[in-house]
Amino acid sequence: MAIIYNKLNNYWLWREISRKLNVSNPAYTYWKESTNLKLNNKYVFLQKDTLPAKYDYIQESLTDLGGYLPTKFASDKLHVNDHLFSYDKMKLHSSFEYKYVENIKFVNIRRFFREHGIAVKKDSLFHLGKINDLEITEESTFYKIKDNYGIVVYD
Repeated sequence: MAIIYNKLNNYWLWREISRKLNVSNPAYTYWKESTNLKLNNKYVFLQKDTLPAKYDYIQESLTDLGGYLPTKFASDKLHVNDHLFSYDKMKLHSSFEYKYVENIKFVNIRRFFREHGIAVKKDSLFHLGKINDLEITEESTFYKIKDNYGIVVYD
């Protein structure tokens, strides 16, 4: 299992592949050499360099998702309401970098963790929120983000 923000470093978004190749949605299930990853039973990704050889050429035009996660998946992993990533008026919204790929909003979790000096391990659990709502234990590490917000990392 990779560190949370490295999860998609070696994957392409299936929706982007299928649109660019003009193939049907379940086509990847017939590609025996292709490894897929599903997040939240909603998003499908194919591992880089496992596309059928006749489609290798498309990889140059696909969007690199290294460090990014779909906002819904990221909110689940950070144990925060996904409204944080949806609305400009949310206090922490501007703390993140976003990109859209095939109408799916992705958030750059790697950049956020690095900018705030948040150290994580591959099995770490997280809770992002108002400081008063966080459970800080002796085994956890607390990072203040801004104002009265922080993130707790449980190793």
